[in-house]
Amino acid sequence: MSKKVAVILINWNSYDLSRDTLNSLQKVTYMDLDVIVVDNGSTDGSGDRLEAEFPGVVMLKSSSNTGFTGGNNLGFQYALAQGYTYAMMLNNDVEVESDFLEPLVYALDENKGLGAVQPLIYFHHDKEVIWNAGSVRNSWTGETITLDYNVRDSGLERRWIRKNVDWLTGCAFMVRTDVLKQIGVLKEEFFIYYEDVDLSFRIRKAGFTLGYEPSSVIYHIAGMSHKSKQKGPEGFLNPKVHYLNARNRLWILKQYTRKGFIPTVIIYQAGYYIAVSLYFILRGRFTKLGAWLRGIKDGLVENIYQ
Repeated sequence: MSKKVAVILINWNSYDLSRDTLNSLQKVTYMDLDVIVVDNGSTDGSGDRLEAEFPGVVMLKSSSNTGFTGGNNLGFQYALAQGYTYAMMLNNDVEVESDFLEPLVYALDENKGLGAVQPLIYFHHDKEVIWNAGSVRNSWTGETITLDYNVRDSGLERRWIRKNVDWLTGCAFMVRTDVLKQIGVLKEEFFIYYEDVDLSFRIRKAGFTLGYEPSSVIYHIAGMSHKSKQKGPEGFLNPKVHYLNARNRLWILKQYTRKGFIPTVIIYQAGYYIAVSLYFILRGRFTKLGAWLRGIKDGLVENIYQ
């Protein structure tokens, strides 16, 4: 029996990327599908352009930019209210294979203990180089690690069997709506970065597994939301990226590090935070250093898990 799937895209001042992703989705062979576009407070008219150009999508509009978390939560709440069986966060800078949804739906249909699943993701600029082939967590260091990142593949990964993983990437994250009803949606405090790790860990805590399905394939441009087109004195990335990464990483570590691993995690992570700080100093990137240090302070002081 066909299942009702909601695929959620966030648009924020990024007409070209969103248009290309929507064009790709129009070629998808899975029929019982609705695409939900959340225009996240765009100021360039891109939401209106997309709504006019793609009348078949469900367009939801936010009056302000509520981040990856707030935008996807609008889509999740719509999916929950409308009775979809599965909802998928999908980045707006991807190209999908036309049959990418069928293996994901099949995996969830056949395994009721599977709470969420992701596809195999290649880089868009070189479709034989892997961006994400599932993810694991190192309990000793606290690191959340992407498997086979930047590994050239030539199609071998597609023959790997489905496997359970520790967490899923928000780039393409399909979850049962019944699970969301049970554990809640994304924590909006994250804004962007590590929100997918948090949601993954909450799904596992509720007793479900997480799956990586390599027969489902998409291609990701990667890192466009906070990257400048031209290199400035402090590089391409917005300093806010470093603030959010420093802060959100600490939120995850504080919440999910088990007691027996606290000493090794503290040693490893202290070294990591110091090393990044020294890098910014040596490169003369003091605006980014300030954002990084503020992120560390807020990550240590603030507690979003009450």
